[in-house]
Amino acid sequence: MRLDDLSVELRPRTPWEAVELGTALVRRHARAIWRPWLALSLPVFVAINALAWWLDKLWLAALVMWWLKPVFDRIPLYVISRAVFGPAPDARETRRAMRNWGLRPMLGYLSWRRLSPVRSLHLPIDLLEGGPNVAQRRQVIGGGVRGTAALVTLVCANFEIVLVFATYALALMFVPVELMSESMRAAWDLISQEPPRWVQLLGNLLTWSVTSVIEPFYVGAGFGLYLDRRTRIEAWDVEIAFRRLRARLRGAGVAVLVAVGMLMAPGFSRACTPARQPAVAAAQSAEAGAGTDAEANGQCLASAVGAAEAAASDAEDAADRSFDGMPDLPEIFERTENDPRFSDAVARTENDPLLHPKETITEWVPRKPGEAAHQDASPLLQRIAAVIAAIAKYSLWILLVLLLIVLILSRRTWLPWLRDLAPARRRAVPAPIEQEPQPEEQPLPADVMAHARGLWTDGKPRAALALLYRASVASMTERTGALLVPGATESQCLRAARALGDAQDRAAFARMVNVWQYAAYAERLPATDEFESLLVQLGQRFGWTA
Repeated sequence: MRLDDLSVELRPRTPWEAVELGTALVRRHARAIWRPWLALSLPVFVAINALAWWLDKLWLAALVMWWLKPVFDRIPLYVISRAVFGPAPDARETRRAMRNWGLRPMLGYLSWRRLSPVRSLHLPIDLLEGGPNVAQRRQVIGGGVRGTAALVTLVCANFEIVLVFATYALALMFVPVELMSESMRAAWDLISQEPPRWVQLLGNLLTWSVTSVIEPFYVGAGFGLYLDRRTRIEAWDVEIAFRRLRARLRGAGVAVLVAVGMLMAPGFSRACTPARQPAVAAAQSAEAGAGTDAEANGQCLASAVGAAEAAASDAEDAADRSFDGMPDLPEIFERTENDPRFSDAVARTENDPLLHPKETITEWVPRKPGEAAHQDASPLLQRIAAVIAAIAKYSLWILLVLLLIVLILSRRTWLPWLRDLAPARRRAVPAPIEQEPQPEEQPLPADVMAHARGLWTDGKPRAALALLYRASVASMTERTGALLVPGATESQCLRAARALGDAQDRAAFARMVNVWQYAAYAERLPATDEFESLLVQLGQRFGWTA
């Protein structure tokens, strides 16, 4: 592990900052992650769905692909773990590494640890570290971020569900408004009641696509938590700071060595010669040439060392003389030690609770510690105790998840109750809008066609279309015998018109309903020619011309 080659800044972070660091690594190395992901997961998806198609059990293919998530999680973990401590591996290197990298821990992640809510946090510990005592490292590194890892699992699962249902809702957005209820019922029947194979295959493809988008971010979030925990436990940031300091000091040391070398040069040795040296010695040293430079250096250093030793000995002798002349402590504090007031003050100080606070701690200890040390539990009992402790530890999270599921399923019961508790908002009373009188309660005229033409000619096209719609509904119910409730909608009338025996009658009634909806809700009135054509068609089909 090369800490000097880190591509991120290591520092203690909060758990959610660590999650953001992991997702940022995934975004930064997106090409290196998704290219091998698609190259490895897409052939597996095709093979499993082809086998499930042959067995006529396409639902089993979706379950198998979901269960194999930990196998594909190795891809983003391999890429970002290498990219943090060096260059990111390319797609070919990642594909070659997936043949044998991290296969041994997959036995646990595809069996008893498959449904673990902290899988994203434990996966880097098992795949990047391995070795013995993995359970202890999970316990230490997991520390206080297991709750965050479980929430990351819940958030990513919700993202996948939202994307799947949002895609279904996007398909229904292109259905016309007037056919929405029938399309919803048809879509529900197509999905729930023995859907065809192609619908199941499209659902599997959608689920795999959503998983391919969300799962790398899930793995990156767990790796960010793992990296932050290792930084806190092993003080990687402090180690990096010391390494940088050592590098700076090493550069400064080179400069010091150069300066020392310059000082030890021959010119410096001559400068170190005392000025009171006799002229004869100076002449002899000059005649000796370059060979006497070393002797001059040695003499200079020896004289400096001798001067330092002499100064140290003088200081020591002066200190001894000063301490020899001082009186002893009992001679100075004899009166103070014998004074009872001083003893009382010392006793009060020792018993002062502010200066010497005391705390009473009660704990359980064995009566016979020697015997308890020899009574070790068997390995089987220790494992059973560890399982019970794990169940007790995660039971609260399981209860919390179950409580959320129950609240979501029972929202129709308690949500209206909460709405009733909220104070009612005062709504501004809108100003009355002048509308034309509704003619639902008025009887139909004897000659519907002539009366409708008259309304159209008098500049009342909406009233003319309303008359035609009422007459069409009355003729349809008379022929089919259908019973419509008061205020029946256009969709209910269309469903009742299916009982008409003639297809042309059904087409004429549907045309009338369509024209009336555009006029009533969109303010789009037909042209005069279109109105006349509709009037003639309805008169012929429902016998108004007679």
